[in-house]
Amino acid sequence: MSLNQDHDMQNSGSQFTHVINHINAGIWEFNINTGEVKWSEGFYRLLGYEPAEIECSYSSFYEQLLYHGDRKLFVKSTNERSPNNSSTVQIRILTRDHGYQWFENTSWRIDEPAASKIYGAIVNIHEYKLAGLESERKDMLFSETGKIAKLALWEIDVNSMTLSLSGEGYDIFELNSQVRLTAEEMASFFEPPGRDEVTAAIGNIVRLCKPFDLELPFRTARNRLIWVKIKALPIIDNYGKCERIRGIIQDIDYIKKGQAALQESLDLTNDQNKRLQNFAYIVSHNLRSHTGNLKFMVDLFKETAQKSERDEIFEHIRSISDNLNGTVKHLEEIVKIQTEIGKDRKVVEFEPVFKSIAGALASNIDELDAKIEYDFSRLPAINYIPAYLESILQNLLTNSLKYYQPHRRPIIKCTTFENEQHAYLTFEDNGKGIDMKRFGDQVFGMYKTFHQNPDAQGIGLFITRNQVESLGGSIDVESTVNVGTKFIIRLN
Repeated sequence: MSLNQDHDMQNSGSQFTHVINHINAGIWEFNINTGEVKWSEGFYRLLGYEPAEIECSYSSFYEQLLYHGDRKLFVKSTNERSPNNSSTVQIRILTRDHGYQWFENTSWRIDEPAASKIYGAIVNIHEYKLAGLESERKDMLFSETGKIAKLALWEIDVNSMTLSLSGEGYDIFELNSQVRLTAEEMASFFEPPGRDEVTAAIGNIVRLCKPFDLELPFRTARNRLIWVKIKALPIIDNYGKCERIRGIIQDIDYIKKGQAALQESLDLTNDQNKRLQNFAYIVSHNLRSHTGNLKFMVDLFKETAQKSERDEIFEHIRSISDNLNGTVKHLEEIVKIQTEIGKDRKVVEFEPVFKSIAGALASNIDELDAKIEYDFSRLPAINYIPAYLESILQNLLTNSLKYYQPHRRPIIKCTTFENEQHAYLTFEDNGKGIDMKRFGDQVFGMYKTFHQNPDAQGIGLFITRNQVESLGGSIDVESTVNVGTKFIIRLN
């Protein structure tokens, strides 16, 4: 080799060292045999140190600069690599002015006859790493928020009409994440007529770029019926045409059920308030009437001297007292209804209760030659307050026997059935009937009677309605004069 060639090689090596020292990376070398360590100028510069400020050694790097949580990862990447194979890891190194920052370290091992060495290069990736961590945090927060809110993203490619779902979406659909759906298949999960609404909404967003926001019943892959909110916006191309549909789908079943329960509670509260006002009016009116009459008769009794007149007045006082006592008992029964609402419900069979009541009224039934029919096959039993069910059946049967049509044999029918998760009781007779146009709004009023029956008190149906409504049910009546009456009672 000539001197010129040797000089050229020295210049080339000098230039190479100059490049290494000025690139935005730190180069290091570790001699496995001797333990000697070398750092480039760029290594010091990346960490913000001057060469004299920190010792260039393996122990100095490992103990003072490398974050303790990353030591195991760093050692593994440098010591367990095969010769001539590189390894890249992300580690935290202590800088002079900015604390620990993220660096990417790439190392490789070279075995030579003289010595085995590990070479490495570190690059500052702190900003990139923080951005990635922030993105992961946001993704995690979004995912957790989606799970908590039961909210998912979906997208339809208009060209293929294929659907893409986020992980939360598969949870809502209750599908395996490997399943792929089309827009048409997605719409099929909605219950009719919501299915047609979704199909039409997707068509409108494709043709007219018209967003939609719907709340509809939805049946999952596991046949669970829930309410969902589905909302979408068009993603348009440069020509203003919809190329993708992007939206959200949210399980709002718990919200819908909460709203329904709240509304039911409000309706029940309003109904109870109305009954309370009605009860207060009845108490005020009836007791005032009795006490007024009683005071008048007592005053008259005081002013009358003749014994015969006083005896007559006293009989009136006795009659008013008996009526007052009867009124108080009726009011006690109404109050009792409200206090018994909290009693435990039990499974009660209709047939034994009905037979027991019919047995107690056997003399009335035989006297009228009444035909009593019943069919509890469609709903044999109900979870109810036993005393209430007995009272309801007794009042209805007594009412039908009391208001029979004299010129025909009484026929009374009682049936039960279930519809839309509600229990129903029907009670039908062929008696005198009620003029619904005249008295329809008074049928269940207290002390309301519509026939000249001396036994009528107008309290039975009033109590029956209060018992039914206090347990969340309702009672309706259909009646035609001289044809008969039918009561339809929703028990729950």
